[in-house]
Amino acid sequence: MVIYPDISFLFSLYGQDTNSEQARKIGGVLKVPFVFTPLHRHELRNAFRLTLFRKLVTPDQCRAVLAAIEDDVKTGALVETPVAWAEVFHTAEALSAGHTETLGTRATDILHVAAASALGAKDFFTFDARQKALAHKAGIKVRP
Repeated sequence: MVIYPDISFLFSLYGQDTNSEQARKIGGVLKVPFVFTPLHRHELRNAFRLTLFRKLVTPDQCRAVLAAIEDDVKTGALVETPVAWAEVFHTAEALSAGHTETLGTRATDILHVAAASALGAKDFFTFDARQKALAHKAGIKVRP
């Protein structure tokens, strides 16, 4: 089974925000690892570097989070997953054309839903309301 987390979920899982407790509870009970695409790696790592820029974390805290992400890749909690990018961008364009005007979805959020679709994800984990709506429209079960 393919479980696709978006960055809002992963950020909550590895960082500290209002959704962190819920993300950690979910992460602790799942028996299936999360897919982790190159898009995840880039966006998640950048998000934590941005917290450093905004002085929300110390350099040591940022390094520790980035190391924890890599540790989870090594242990298999996050599974590095290649994606057929041509298919993802084709699907993303169709999702954008069909839903951005009504949902207000951002390009990166659309790419995540399109990647989840291309990978055959059965579950899409997000705390982002617009992304939830888009994933639902794409026929993917949305959690939490």
